[in-house]
Amino acid sequence: MFETAGKVIKCKAAVAWEAGKPLVIEEVEVAPPQKHEVRLKILFTALCHTDVYFWEAKGQNPLFPRILGHEAGGIVESVGEGVTELQPGDHVLPVFTGECKECTHCKSEESNMCDLLRINTDRGTMLSDGKTRFSKDGKPIYHFVGTSTFSEYTVSHVGSVAKINPAAPLDKVCVLSCGICTGFGATVNVAKPKKGSSVAIFGLGAVGLAAAEGARVSGASRIIGVDLNSDRFEEAKKFGVNEFVNPKDHKKPVQEVIAEMTNGGVDRSVECTGSIQAMISAFECVHDGWGVAVLVGVPNKDDAFKTHPMNFLNERTLKGTFYGNYKPRTDLPGVVEKYLNKELELDKFITHSVPFSEINKAFDYMLAGEGIRCIIRMEH
Repeated sequence: MFETAGKVIKCKAAVAWEAGKPLVIEEVEVAPPQKHEVRLKILFTALCHTDVYFWEAKGQNPLFPRILGHEAGGIVESVGEGVTELQPGDHVLPVFTGECKECTHCKSEESNMCDLLRINTDRGTMLSDGKTRFSKDGKPIYHFVGTSTFSEYTVSHVGSVAKINPAAPLDKVCVLSCGICTGFGATVNVAKPKKGSSVAIFGLGAVGLAAAEGARVSGASRIIGVDLNSDRFEEAKKFGVNEFVNPKDHKKPVQEVIAEMTNGGVDRSVECTGSIQAMISAFECVHDGWGVAVLVGVPNKDDAFKTHPMNFLNERTLKGTFYGNYKPRTDLPGVVEKYLNKELELDKFITHSVPFSEINKAFDYMLAGEGIRCIIRMEH
């Protein structure tokens, strides 16, 4: 047991006090975990675009002060009442969605969208009592998607924490807790390309490159990367992408360009941008008779998907996915094992690393479009 168990912990956290302003490293108090909760010592966290989106707070309800962060790895420090599946010292990945194992979704083999713990970006408190576990000078600081990993210690619901093999390096596998699983799973679990097939990937950020990696591992022979930024094409070659299309270089719609390149369309496509136009293109570029398009990117709230019904009647399939269809607690340990068995490469996703004191640099890299993932080291 850690001697801090049952006590309030004072630690450093990067607090977002207001929208778009640099995070401030503050000393905060982290209360002990309550029923069905665990307190985690975060060792490594990464910055994901979703953190930046809610930090900028342009398109949703602003909630501040808040501790962001949701892609991380750490160790269980203490557990609350009723927690039996985790104990202090366990190596874990906190996840922005969860798996209660009791609801109809968790009991379904086909779904990972837990009724109790699925992502809720508006909630800034814990489920059990509607209160925060973070405070400063007696005032609450809000949580983010049940994880809040930009803190040396955090509290999560036990259902949002995946126990993993302690042999796995947390500074690498931490990226599996969000973006990499989202993209990789969209390809291997949902699109399921056959060996020798063709796959188009729309958007070559971290999620899109993970989707490309999924196509590479599946044995796809043609992996076509589609992005408005041609600078991303060179990096994408490391992830198996072997052909590139920049829609800006063509007068006709990109789906027509891809159909011409592939004699009627690709076998599979994965859309990782959130652009409604990219979604429509991703669907319309798959081959009739067997083509499958998978949507991963999150659209704007007023978007509407528009295509001719004949595209469906001609036997094209459109699917959506959430977190790569992985159930966090059941499936994530197996993905970590894939990395340990060298079936999945993670190191090439990690392009930058900064100490926690320089966390704002990670935001600068992302806003400048530099690199893929920046790891933030909590211990100096």
